[in-house]
Amino acid sequence: MPTILVNCTTPTHPKSCTLQKLPQDAIPARVVSLTPKSFAAWRYNASGSRDWSGLSRIKIHFKDSKGELVKTVEANEGDDLLSIAHEYDIELEGACEGSVACSTCHVILPPEYYDLLPEPEDDENDMLDMAFGLTDTSRLGCQVKLTRELDGMTATLPAATRNMFVDGGLPTNTVSSSD
Repeated sequence: MPTILVNCTTPTHPKSCTLQKLPQDAIPARVVSLTPKSFAAWRYNASGSRDWSGLSRIKIHFKDSKGELVKTVEANEGDDLLSIAHEYDIELEGACEGSVACSTCHVILPPEYYDLLPEPEDDENDMLDMAFGLTDTSRLGCQVKLTRELDGMTATLPAATRNMFVDGGLPTNTVSSSD
């Protein structure tokens, strides 16, 4: 069975990946490295489908500001909520592309999951202060790294975002309405 190395600039986005066939003894049968920001390595079987053995798949539910389910997705341990949202076409902006320079990837988490996360760093707190609809359990999606303990978590998208780069700090509606 051939071993294929998958190099991805954005591991959760398949279009950013390149494939390289390696000798059978080049790497073990399990994942060697999975760094969410720059690298992923999966073992493919002969049919080309992913072998996720050894990886923790984590289920995340995304809801809109009205509490309606937008989508339930599965992601890898170590992925962040912003990257996952982009992979699955969920409207979570991320204007600064995860560099903690805006609040457009603001999400609201249930208290029981919020408490499982490390405390936000000062730069994240500074950006959260500018977020529209800030709550006690608000976090930036780019800073929420998935762990097994977060399996089943719901991330609620706020009704609007404040994008300083585009709208000068005025809230803009990010939820489409059928009214």
